[in-house]
Amino acid sequence: MPALTPRCTPGAQVTAQANGWQLTVPPAAAGRYHLAQVDDYSSLARRAFPHHLPLRLELRAQVSAPNLPGTWGFGLWNDPFSLRLGLRGAERRLPVLPNCAWFFHASPENYLSLRSDLPPHGWLAGVFSSPLLPGLAVALPAAVGLPGMLWPPLARPLRRALRRIIREDAARLPVDPTQKHAYALEADAQHGTRFFVDGHLAFQTRLAPRGRLGLVLWMDNQFAAFAPDGQLRFGVLPSPQAACLTLRQVSLSAG
Repeated sequence: MPALTPRCTPGAQVTAQANGWQLTVPPAAAGRYHLAQVDDYSSLARRAFPHHLPLRLELRAQVSAPNLPGTWGFGLWNDPFSLRLGLRGAERRLPVLPNCAWFFHASPENYLSLRSDLPPHGWLAGVFSSPLLPGLAVALPAAVGLPGMLWPPLARPLRRALRRIIREDAARLPVDPTQKHAYALEADAQHGTRFFVDGHLAFQTRLAPRGRLGLVLWMDNQFAAFAPDGQLRFGVLPSPQAACLTLRQVSLSAG
């Protein structure tokens, strides 16, 4: 199993178990953020993230309930937004464009696709592939453009412009994540990314993430939505019950 570091907000728990981890977030009141996460990059500068393609990730996973508020999942990414969220030891970084390949669950409040022909939420396999621009080249335009993103008539053309820069592909997974399943992804810069569930090919795309990547396994009650109507919404969701994500036999290898 890769060397992973647990990080969680007060009330959440990351418990090491035999050959794996259990991530637990407590019931959440409105406006209270909860995160349980293990990763191998949070204390590193982005240029020092530990992985590059080709990569193969394998694990077994089971979640406690369907349609949990917020997001959860596991995979590879470049942590493009780098919000510290009060977590000790996290590195401060400028934002960059997203690069990731992951199994990702998003509750219906989320809208996490810039394309209208791809699923914006649900239990997904997905890839974002973006140019490797330096942080300042992203942060300055983002600071200027953020007010416009809050005004739908201007946000709609901005969303279309981002779609030309940030390439993405995704598909819903036709399996019940509350049951134990074996998940794997293979990402290669030349051949793209393949996602497997219980040994069967579930989704394949020619896209692959670029640059240095970190391994992340997480559960939280956050949402973000940038819908085709131009409405930008984000925040945290209340949850009436505790939620748990169990992960076993986590393996990450080159090639």
